[in-house]
Amino acid sequence: MIQQEPDVLPSGWVKAPTARRGNIISAIKELVTKTFVIAELEVRKLRHDPTDLVVRSVQPSLWLLIFGQVFARLREIPTGSLPYLDFMAAGILAQSVLYIAIFTGGMTLIWERDLGIVHKFLASPTPRVAMVLGKALACGVRCLSQVLVIYAIATFLGVKLNFHPIAIFQVLLLVMLGAGCFCIFSLIIGCLAKTRERMTGIGQMLTMPLFFASNAIYPVAIMPGWLKFISHLNPLTYQVDALRGTMLLNGSSVYGFGFDLMILAFTLTVLAIIGGRLYPRVAM
Repeated sequence: MIQQEPDVLPSGWVKAPTARRGNIISAIKELVTKTFVIAELEVRKLRHDPTDLVVRSVQPSLWLLIFGQVFARLREIPTGSLPYLDFMAAGILAQSVLYIAIFTGGMTLIWERDLGIVHKFLASPTPRVAMVLGKALACGVRCLSQVLVIYAIATFLGVKLNFHPIAIFQVLLLVMLGAGCFCIFSLIIGCLAKTRERMTGIGQMLTMPLFFASNAIYPVAIMPGWLKFISHLNPLTYQVDALRGTMLLNGSSVYGFGFDLMILAFTLTVLAIIGGRLYPRVAM
C-alpha cells in the first residue's frame, strides 16, 4: 500500500530549504542588478564633465616625469634588479587610484545629500549595500583612464611593461578593486563628516599617510619597524605589490598575486558592509 504525501508538510520539511534558496538567489540577483544601476547613474556623470579625467591625470604625470626622474638619479633607494622608474610606475598608478577614490566618494555623497538625491535613494527599496557598491564600481570605471595615462608615460620613459592580455586584465582588476576599497572608505568618512569642508580636510589628512605608509615609492624592507607594521595593515601596500608583479615585464610580487587579491577583496567586503550600515546616517 502506497502512503500518500500529506497536503500540509511539517515545519522545516523538504520544501522550506527550497524556498530559502530561492530567496537567497533572488536577493543576490537584486543586489547585483541594483549595483549596476547605481554604477550606470554614476558613470553618466562623466558625459557632463569628461575633462575631469584629464585633470586627474596631471598629478601622476608630474610624479613620473619629475619626481621619478630625480629619484632615479639619486640611486639611494634599493629596488633590487628593477630600475627605480619601473619600481615607481606601479606605485604611481596605485597613488592615482587612491587620490581619485578618496576625493570622489565622500565629496560626491555630501553633494548628493545637499541636492536631496540621497533622500530619494533611501526612500527606494534599493539595498544600502548596493548603493555603496554601485558607487565603488563607478569609481573603478573612472580610474581605468589612469591605466592608459600611466602606461603611456611609463612607455615614453622606457619602463618595461608587460602587455600580455592576461597581465593587462589583472591590472584592470586590481585598479577596480583598489578604487572600490578607497571609494567606500571615503564614503564612510563622508557619512561621518557630513560637510564638504570637513570631508576635504580629512581626505587631505589621510591620502598622504596612506601613500607614504605603503611600498609605492620605496620597499617595505627599508622602513622602520613601526612603519612596517602600519604598511602591512594598509590595503594600498597589497595593491602596489600585485601591480608591480603584473604590469612590469621583470616585476615580481612579494606576497603573491592571489594573497594580494584576497586582501583587497576581503577589505572591499568589510568596508561595503560598514558603508551600507552607515549610509543612511548622511541624511540625518
